Amino acid sequence: MKPNDYHVSMDALASLCKRRGFIFQTSEIYGGLNGFWDYGPLGVELKRNIKESWWKATVQSRENVVGLDSAIIMHPRVWEASGHVGNFKDPMVDCRETKGRYRADQLKVFKHKSDVNALMFVYPEDEESPEKKVKKIAKGNAADYVAVPLSEIPLDAYDKLVGPDTDKPGTLTEPRSFNLMFKTYVGPLEQSSNVAYLRPET
Repeated sequence: MKPNDYHVSMDALASLCKRRGFIFQTSEIYGGLNGFWDYGPLGVELKRNIKESWWKATVQSRENVVGLDSAIIMHPRVWEASGHVGNFKDPMVDCRETKGRYRADQLKVFKHKSDVNALMFVYPEDEESPEKKVKKIAKGNAADYVAVPLSEIPLDAYDKLVGPDTDKPGTLTEPRSFNLMFKTYVGPLEQSSNVAYLRPET
């Protein structure tokens, strides 16, 4: 068996790391937080070794690179000037049934070429068109459908959209803008003058 022939899922890898004490989901006994992790004894050592190896290769072994350790919370004007505050956001749609969340600009819609009342099928642009859903749900012919971006579908037609992970129409919300900047407040009062942001690259 070649190395590339052995596929390990992320769930299996996470389970192994948890059993061996490498990494755990933070606050796991209280339900956890997606995207946040705590490192166990082996995980701490592995993380330190990786950081030291990277630092040696990237900084210490090069004459034209020096180290810098800056604050991860920075003044909002920094991110306004860089365009992060205004542009670092994605249009997202949610599925009310599956609780899935998708980037609206990465979704396509399989819509009927002539029947404006026919169901439409939403799928991620990096996946194959949902011909099977067309046959199963709409009892139609995939050749009668054409793929278009979700942005071309009017909001009043969303009740005819079948989401990527469901067979029911009308479960997707309208696209909403999600700001990806981690917002916080510096000081005791939550007011606009105290707004600050976590450095996006952290």
